[in-house]
Amino acid sequence: MNDLSFEDFEISNPIIKAIKDLGFEEPSPIQKLTLSESLKGKDIIGQAQTGTGKTAAFAIPILEKIFIKDKSPQAIVICPTRELCIQVAEEIGKLSTHMKKLYILPIYGGQSIGRQIRALKKGVHIIIATPGRLMDHMERKTINLSGIETVVLDEADEMLDMGFRDDIEFILKQTPKNRQTLLFSATINKTITNLAKKYQNKPEILKVPHHHLTAPKIEQIYYETREKMKLETLTRLIDVYDLNLSLVFCNTKRRVDRLTRDLKARGFSVEGIHGDMSQNQRDKVMNKFRKDKIEILVATDVAARGIDVPNVEAVFNYDLPNDNEYYIHRIGRTGRAGKTGYAFTFVAGKEIYKLRDIRKFTKTNIKQEKIPSLKDIEKKKDGLLLENVLDLIDKNKHSKNIESIEKAMEEGYTSVDLAAALLTINKDK
Repeated sequence: MNDLSFEDFEISNPIIKAIKDLGFEEPSPIQKLTLSESLKGKDIIGQAQTGTGKTAAFAIPILEKIFIKDKSPQAIVICPTRELCIQVAEEIGKLSTHMKKLYILPIYGGQSIGRQIRALKKGVHIIIATPGRLMDHMERKTINLSGIETVVLDEADEMLDMGFRDDIEFILKQTPKNRQTLLFSATINKTITNLAKKYQNKPEILKVPHHHLTAPKIEQIYYETREKMKLETLTRLIDVYDLNLSLVFCNTKRRVDRLTRDLKARGFSVEGIHGDMSQNQRDKVMNKFRKDKIEILVATDVAARGIDVPNVEAVFNYDLPNDNEYYIHRIGRTGRAGKTGYAFTFVAGKEIYKLRDIRKFTKTNIKQEKIPSLKDIEKKKDGLLLENVLDLIDKNKHSKNIESIEKAMEEGYTSVDLAAALLTINKDK
């Protein structure tokens, strides 16, 4: 099960190509569990938290069944919130990049209903909707669900908690009885099982175990930054915290290669590791990292499996992980052997919603801090330099230079001027 790749499932070439474009190296746990069954047309109850890759788990089977020439709705995804509707629509859009003339429409309250009606008249294959706005269209007869082949209830427990049970039942009754119904929920309670008994056909219950975060020695911090500022933010933090050994996580192989190249151009001792590299190449890079021959290792989640280096001072989430479980695995690689570690997460734009899901999933506080300024870096460097000077004095490693300083003082220079000038020279090197 762990070694499954997307090619091991019956997924068509256009979707496989889109998956590769997105840089996903392997299916997430919920995808591994559900894809083979849902691709066969079976009903599923998938238990997984938000942010575990469940959108692709139901989007791929939907896309495989779509008949492009028929421009009437063939699949419907029901979501609790407007934000989730938009997120799901965007992800299905990315997975269908190489499918020509496929039309996806998110439908939710707060958006012009007139615009939605015009889009529906042109023809739509997949609808992603909140229950209230979907029912509005059904009552206006602007949506006909008689040709629906797949219904997805996304975050079903949240929809039921929000009081949408009657709406969901009303919608399901208007769809064909021989449809495929995929239900995804963070929890499976009695209300969920009752709904499943009533509207699903012998569903497979597939659960992803939830690994809890135990990270008392890890300080978790996030920074809101523009995508273009991530590299600058990373280098500033490495300087401010004076880090010797850091692990930086990216979501794609291309991203690893680009970031490794950019860090090398800035003079950092860095190597990258990802799934396209041979085992021999990976082993060489890992040995360098273990022996402190490189300061920074940039990695994808898959390639980083088995990394167990006790002295990693900080983990950087350069990209927010696609699966919340990965956040736990990533940051657990610092704060080892009783030492304190740092977990820094970069959040750009709408990723703030992803971070909210991670906080909820891990039940932990990830505090926000400001990106260090260039002045902060200067102050930190000055402080570190002074610490080193005082350490040399304490260890009496400065005595051989005392005579030179005394000669300079005889010529009229003060000890303060000499010390300040020497610190400046050292700093500017």
